[in-house]
Amino acid sequence: MVNKQWKPVWAVVLTFALILSMFPMSASALDKGKSTLVVVHYQEAPGNQTDWNLWLWANGPDYFPNKGFAFNGEDDFGKVAAYEFPVDSPERLGLIVRTDNWDKDKGSENDRFITSDMIKDGVAEVWIKSGDSKIYTSNPDGDTAKTEVDMKVHYFRYDNTYTDWGLWTWPDGGDGQSIAFDETDEFGAVANVKFANPDAKKLIGLITKKGEWAEKDGEDRFALSTAKEIWLVEGESTIYYSEPEIDRSPKIVGFEATTFRTAKLTLNRAIDASFANELKINGANVKSVEVTGDKSVTVHFNEDIDLTKVITATHPTFGERVLQAGDVLRSPEFDAKYAYDGKLGITYQKSKTNFVLWAPTAQDVKLELWNMPKDRPANDQDVKKTIQMKRGDRGTWVAEVRGDLDGIGYTYNVKHASGSIRAVDPYATAVGVNGDQGVIVDLKETNPKRWNNMKPQLKQSTDAIIYETHVRDFSIFDVTSNTYDSGIRHKGKYLGVVQPGTRLIENGKKTDTKTGLDHVKDLGVTHVQFIPVYDYNTASVDETNPDAKYNWGYDPKNYNAPEGSYSTNPYDAKVRITQLKEMIQGLHDHNLRAVMDVVYNHMFDAQASNLHKIVPGYYYRYTAGGDFANGTGVGNDTASERKMMQKLIVDSTVYWATEYKWDGFRFDLMGIHDVDTMNKVRQALDKVDKSILVFGEGWDLGTPLDPALKANQKNAYKMPGVAHFNDNIRDGLKGSVFIDTDNGFINGKDGLENRIKTGIVGEIDYNADIKGFTKQPTQAITYVEAHDNHTLWDKLELTNPETSEADRTKMHRLASSILLTSQGTTFIHAGQEFMRTKEGDHNSYKSPDRINQMDWKRAADRKADVQYMKGLIEMRKANPGLRMTDAKDVKKNVKFYRSEPNVITYLIDDKAPGQKKDLFITHNANAKTVKVKLPTGQWNVIVDGKQAGTKTIKRVSGYVDVPAYATVVVKQP
Repeated sequence: MVNKQWKPVWAVVLTFALILSMFPMSASALDKGKSTLVVVHYQEAPGNQTDWNLWLWANGPDYFPNKGFAFNGEDDFGKVAAYEFPVDSPERLGLIVRTDNWDKDKGSENDRFITSDMIKDGVAEVWIKSGDSKIYTSNPDGDTAKTEVDMKVHYFRYDNTYTDWGLWTWPDGGDGQSIAFDETDEFGAVANVKFANPDAKKLIGLITKKGEWAEKDGEDRFALSTAKEIWLVEGESTIYYSEPEIDRSPKIVGFEATTFRTAKLTLNRAIDASFANELKINGANVKSVEVTGDKSVTVHFNEDIDLTKVITATHPTFGERVLQAGDVLRSPEFDAKYAYDGKLGITYQKSKTNFVLWAPTAQDVKLELWNMPKDRPANDQDVKKTIQMKRGDRGTWVAEVRGDLDGIGYTYNVKHASGSIRAVDPYATAVGVNGDQGVIVDLKETNPKRWNNMKPQLKQSTDAIIYETHVRDFSIFDVTSNTYDSGIRHKGKYLGVVQPGTRLIENGKKTDTKTGLDHVKDLGVTHVQFIPVYDYNTASVDETNPDAKYNWGYDPKNYNAPEGSYSTNPYDAKVRITQLKEMIQGLHDHNLRAVMDVVYNHMFDAQASNLHKIVPGYYYRYTAGGDFANGTGVGNDTASERKMMQKLIVDSTVYWATEYKWDGFRFDLMGIHDVDTMNKVRQALDKVDKSILVFGEGWDLGTPLDPALKANQKNAYKMPGVAHFNDNIRDGLKGSVFIDTDNGFINGKDGLENRIKTGIVGEIDYNADIKGFTKQPTQAITYVEAHDNHTLWDKLELTNPETSEADRTKMHRLASSILLTSQGTTFIHAGQEFMRTKEGDHNSYKSPDRINQMDWKRAADRKADVQYMKGLIEMRKANPGLRMTDAKDVKKNVKFYRSEPNVITYLIDDKAPGQKKDLFITHNANAKTVKVKLPTGQWNVIVDGKQAGTKTIKRVSGYVDVPAYATVVVKQP
């Protein structure tokens, strides 16, 4: 425990209030039941001179972004960091001691984890040492639990009046008592809090109150019970563990337009009625000023205010404040007045280029043209010209520049009431290295040879079999040794995806094992899905040094331009475009379609995003307290229900579909979006190509949007052309992805037959016991693993550690067999066919290549498993009854038979659309063979757990033996 007062390193608060650029959220004391206080005590190596900090994240589920945080105190043990995470008792919390350059302290070579059993009373307090990988739940140098609270509490009020003010305080869960502020110091009033804490509770509760509850300042606060000294500030729920710097002067702390005719003005101390008489508003015609609270005023205007003009509030005592656009930005009236339905971005011609930017609240916008260096990032010296833009229709700014600007960079300098800022065009379709400038390009020159509209035929969405991969994973093998190689030339690049004829190289010699494109083509899938290939944030992967770090790329920076680290030259804006097109063309040439993973639900950093720079306050959702909403768990939620965010999403998907000829879009965290936006995406893409797939993660997420409007599974019936990942069958098959040791149908849990049957029929309303979330089977994406969470193989090693590898292999095959014999659209994670492992890493988004690479040696070792998956795919393609598109047909032609526990048996009738022969399918999740009675007649076995395909393995009648952990499919001759 803490032995002495924490020495202030600098004023860093318990919550993240002072690092809003990292993770905007309200400053608050521990929100019990919703948050976890993380306290890390760290003992440096003797003589250390390195400036270490903590990289912290919460997993299970991944509610919180990975960020670096400073140590904000010291005790006898060493440095201390205390931060609040906005999730109650997460499954585990990860921590790494590192520098900003990602040098790791000894002991942090492998991630340390605070597990849920280490969290007590909402506090995760641990001790770690340099050079020691162990994580301690008590002081390893020796300390006893503190059974008495002895704390000095400082309290500041802006009016410097402390008469009758005191504290009500209590040990967590215990009785409370009043303690007076009986001292003063330079900060304010001081109370000495001492009471017994016999159960050594980690938290104490605090309320600042006046007299016998005549008034109180805020709600309950909770502080670390072992802290020796804390600081409280009037009106703030934050608990400071080192003395904060406070501007003590009277101040207008907020002046925001709430509607076009009202504005709210807030003060940092109490006012009386005379305030309104002394307040002056310049720049607008004021109707009245109304004092609405002891620290707030509402200003009423005679006419709609012009948000592009400077409007100031001035008071002789409280100073001056410029009006900011507040809630008005997020009102239907704002969209009605400013939403623009024309073309945004640039229109290039050799003789001229036109620029259109939507920035309705900007006071001024200038266009900056850049010379783009060929071998380094651009800097301010590369700005060649600045051009004044003019106001256009409905909040737009326009400019026309004569001459051929092909290859010229551009940015916008946008002036708001708060100052000027440089931003990249949200509609930029080409960017410089690391996406810091848009680039004007002649897109016709980026088209590869034979660029055409020819693509593989797709009759219906349920015919699709999607194979999810990552550009870099696909070809990078082998980073761990020189013995093996993928045989692919352009490793980690767009071009590496479509190199034909590659084979696994062993000791310099080519083997028979197909790799890359040839492997996927041979497998028989129809679509290859790529996790993000739009331009993502430099903090994730620096395009000037693309091999230094790995990242999945769920960190959007520029939505309409490709990521440069996958190109052979990220400095040339055209190269990434051409090579991405070559990848898609190459897939089409080999009878494969391409799906793009799009992440419109958030930006890497809302404050630093181009959207926020250009129209601050518009593109994101906000909490009632005015902070960025966080339903995504990564710090911000975009507001698709607003017209211009919706337009951006629709325009962007249509652009990718037309310019690059993508064949599908997977929407990350689709449940953040609204129903209307997803329907508009579907409608717009239908005009391009009705065979384009639209699907996503329809999770029910905690974002401030009317539940009836959320694009989640509960509202699937409102989005007939949009499919949803089926987590019901995913977790039903293998167990919860959020509980490592939870089992499912294939690995030992009883009583899940109806849950699996619901997935088998594509989640339709089949009967009273089998009823899911879809209206039609076309709305179900059937899967058991994806890039998120543990691979199925790694999950089985956690749930069934004592089970033999042979039986785990059977379980794995059983899961894939159920997927390929279910209605809906089949989704396979790359490497699932050879039991892919990530060495137990359940969240490998920034793990090294050795974890994420496609292990082609494993594909060779598990050739039989690859052939089995190939056979299942072949079988599915040959039987249209497994791919029905109408719920009525499914209900009519899928018949379940009574069977023993952990066995599912059903018939696909030959009257199903396109199906010529009956299929009789049995899934046996028991550890023993079961004998299943067959319908009358002779049957051909085409799947038996060891082999799969369309050829007859053997003929049976009467009964068929179904081996342990196996699927048997028989078909009428």
